Amino acid sequence: MLPEDPSSRSSAAMKQILEQTPAWLSGGGEHADVVLSSRVRLARNIAGFRFVGRADVQERRDVFNLVRKNLTKAGIVSEDLGSGGACWLDVSAIDQYERDALSERQCISRQHAKGHKTSANEGPDPRAVIVQTPSETVTIMVNEEDHLRLRAVRPGLMLREALEEINAVDDQVESVLEYAFSSRFGYLTACPTNVGTGVRVSVMMHLPALRVLGEIDRVKRAASDMSLALRGFWGEGSEADGDFYQLSNQTTLGKSEELILTELAGTIVPKVIEYERRAREKLMTQRREFTEDLIYRALGVLTHARRIAADEAMSKLSEVRLGVTLGLLNGPDVATVNRLLLMVQQAHLQHAVGRVLDPSERKAARATLLRQTLS
Repeated sequence: MLPEDPSSRSSAAMKQILEQTPAWLSGGGEHADVVLSSRVRLARNIAGFRFVGRADVQERRDVFNLVRKNLTKAGIVSEDLGSGGACWLDVSAIDQYERDALSERQCISRQHAKGHKTSANEGPDPRAVIVQTPSETVTIMVNEEDHLRLRAVRPGLMLREALEEINAVDDQVESVLEYAFSSRFGYLTACPTNVGTGVRVSVMMHLPALRVLGEIDRVKRAASDMSLALRGFWGEGSEADGDFYQLSNQTTLGKSEELILTELAGTIVPKVIEYERRAREKLMTQRREFTEDLIYRALGVLTHARRIAADEAMSKLSEVRLGVTLGLLNGPDVATVNRLLLMVQQAHLQHAVGRVLDPSERKAARATLLRQTLS
């Protein structure tokens, strides 16, 4: 049996992770002017155990230990932090701001950062995340809504590549763990909408021109008509901070992975990309002065403000990103703007400063970070 994972080890891994920028923010991939990233997530549960929401603390701890033992033995998890493989992070053993940072990087969900309630005599909620370093292309949450949530994310429109990568990881995991599976229904999951293939395919899209022209409701209606989910930057339950939207499938039962992928990547996303590019062209040809004013004002705020809130920073960075993709600004590049979308968030800001900040201090520190980076 493996020894308990000390908090010092998880904190060391966190320090290594926070020194890097996730690959999905690189600004690369196809259609990167509109598509920030592509993500494929698989929901899986281990046979013989109750779903996380019904399991007691000891049963969740048994899943925690079983997953770590078998995935380490299979070489999926690396015990050597310097090897560049996938590291195991005990989520309950790291500081709150480190959990928040993982959530901001979208390595874990907000629900996973918060954890399940336990009593004082039961100890911390047993949950973990496996993070592929340094790219963070692949992550595996342990004991979130399902026993396992496997995710692959790539920059730009690269859904097929993300699907192939996560399927390969899934095969590795299934070689050492038995999944809960029904010959009638497919993979069994805590949420009925994930039953079947258990796959959730999504793209993060930057749609500022559609919002400026008041046409974003067109995308929302189309998504609803096709039973797709349209969420904000932080996923389920979030608003579209900075005009970033996640478009994903809502149901998996009765649909193959290939069909879901083809519908989204082959038909729906290209149409949304076309709508956004047409809207950007309209801004340049029919409302150029307004557009230039919008973008230069945004850059002015970011390079001169002494205090700025996170939502305003996201909004202004979105407008600057639009200016870069339209060729109105020579700098910064898209990769820098993408990285700043992450760095202005609360946990990353506090990591950069090296201490916990109150709300007023965060506004000042955020403005300083933006001025120093963009000037």
